[in-house]
Amino acid sequence: MLVHSNTTLNCGIFGVLHFRNCQFSMRKKWSFTSLPASLNIHDLTGNNDLHQMTKGLRYAKMSSQVKGKTVSNALTTEYEENLPLSSSYENAMQALSSLITRQKRGEQSQIAGRYGKLQRMSMYLKILGLEDCIAELKVIHVSGTKGKGSTCTFCEAILRECGFRTGLFTSPHLIDVRERFRINGLDITEDKFLFYFWECWHLLRENVTEDLPMPPLFQFLTVLAFKIFVCEQVDVAIIEVGLGGETDSTNVIKEPVVCGVTSLGMDHMEVLGNTLNDIAFHKAGIFKPQIPAFTVPQLSEAMSVLQDRALELMVPLEVAAPLDIEKLKGLELSLSGDHQLVNAGLAVSLSECWLRRTGNWEKVSHNDGQGADLPDAFVRGLSTAHLLGRAQIVYDISSVPNSSGLFENSSGELIFYLDGAHTAESMEACAKWFSSVVKGSGNSSLSSMSSTTKINNMEEVVQRNGYIGHKMEKTKQANKISKQILLFNCMEVRHPQVLLPRLVSTCASSGTHFSKALFVPSVSTYSKVMSGSSFIPLAISGKDLSWQFSLQRLWERIIHGADPVLEKSSMKESTEILPPCKFLYEDAPLCSPAEECFACSAVIPSLPLTIKWLRDSVQENPSIRVQVLVTGSLHLVGDVLKLLKR
Repeated sequence: MLVHSNTTLNCGIFGVLHFRNCQFSMRKKWSFTSLPASLNIHDLTGNNDLHQMTKGLRYAKMSSQVKGKTVSNALTTEYEENLPLSSSYENAMQALSSLITRQKRGEQSQIAGRYGKLQRMSMYLKILGLEDCIAELKVIHVSGTKGKGSTCTFCEAILRECGFRTGLFTSPHLIDVRERFRINGLDITEDKFLFYFWECWHLLRENVTEDLPMPPLFQFLTVLAFKIFVCEQVDVAIIEVGLGGETDSTNVIKEPVVCGVTSLGMDHMEVLGNTLNDIAFHKAGIFKPQIPAFTVPQLSEAMSVLQDRALELMVPLEVAAPLDIEKLKGLELSLSGDHQLVNAGLAVSLSECWLRRTGNWEKVSHNDGQGADLPDAFVRGLSTAHLLGRAQIVYDISSVPNSSGLFENSSGELIFYLDGAHTAESMEACAKWFSSVVKGSGNSSLSSMSSTTKINNMEEVVQRNGYIGHKMEKTKQANKISKQILLFNCMEVRHPQVLLPRLVSTCASSGTHFSKALFVPSVSTYSKVMSGSSFIPLAISGKDLSWQFSLQRLWERIIHGADPVLEKSSMKESTEILPPCKFLYEDAPLCSPAEECFACSAVIPSLPLTIKWLRDSVQENPSIRVQVLVTGSLHLVGDVLKLLKR
């Protein structure tokens, strides 16, 4: 493995190198001459419930200065007898949920105390003994409105393929919170997550004061990311900004190796301001004096702000060109959509800059010319990076092909096209991608949530966006009647009156038309952190569906140019009775909003019911192919992925 030039010293939790002069507390006396390959978290934790834990902890505090020593690769580490109090992953999720300080998007987080956010972040890091350690991390720091996660994911894959140990911190998670923390391309294991989580939790809880409360959720997760990356001794940490940049929790990074700003647009205006200039100012807040930065082609008003802020700090700012697909040497980007060429181009520039500034470029590249081919490691990274919920295609398990690669005649096909687009620009990109793949003219990552046995029986296998799928026989596809369905939800602050018209018009311009639209509430909420195995009820009684009905009315107005009016009695009946299966595949008569006839859309009271109803409808008609675009919210996309895994 290639390493950067700075020397690091030995210390260990999981038999890894640790940065010098870093403190962390150990809680169990455990002497060993060789570290275990993995830790059983039940050896490290007790079984007290969260209530006892949050009321107060009674254990001796031991924070030792750990200095690196190498003696025949043997280590002796002392842990305290008193351990974190819960081995339950769900209890950890409850603990995280207790850090949520607002119930929905748009609400202001009110934190007591006299310190600002970044002051608090520095204090939390000091409590954990990480203040000096994070200065040793070799960071790529990325802000922006659209494409942050994709750009960071491309960077991670590229540098991992170059031989480096990578750490990736992104948000939000879709299925499980551990997605936010990747080590060498994989989500952190549950055992390691729990170990680091409770270590941070207890040390911070011990030091709570009136002026320094427990950190809110994202601040805690950011601190946890630094803890993980330091202890796991990553060679490079790729850090995605949470919101904005100037005052974001990740902006405690004082001296990154390089910074990046992805495409800018109108989002989070309640926090960042109502103009593109305001938003660009916040995003450029991650620039550091004389540290190189890269961005992508921007609107002129955004670009001028980035350039002004760069000039103030003497930052060499360059504009990365979109990736030339020819440089992939016949391979394809693993993340679908033309917009990903912009993100990939930025990732290439960031990765090359990181390699040059850490003295590793010559080790992975045998050419210096700007127009030369990409290094092979770059091509491998760009063609294998994976990220959930971004231009992702998933075949439902009920429509997985048999061992011959063909679909059974007993049921139709149910295919989900998932993209968490939630801004006008990203919705347009999503619509172009969806139209392209349903017409067979674009690339798709045909994913299958099927069993390993079924996957192993497939004759022709491809891997795209992190999942294994298959190539269908076109003759079989031709026998199916395709129906495009929209499954949609979004938050009120996302302006659906902008998102939905953009989606409809962009799809229509490519000849794609939705035969039905389904509006459902998400399962995930702002008030609770759920794991991938959290219980999800089939239906929730008394759920307020007024927002979903307003989305339905907006949809009907877009489609038919009339403003329908639903009586309250009709709304109540609609929540109690699912549409008949034939609603999905029968051609709808001309909707008559004046007569309250909604043959082109429906509100369904829960997402699990919606998935079950879609499956039942497809099972009933073997000649149909239902292509469901799930968009408007990453929360909705994540909830669908959770349900499809079960």
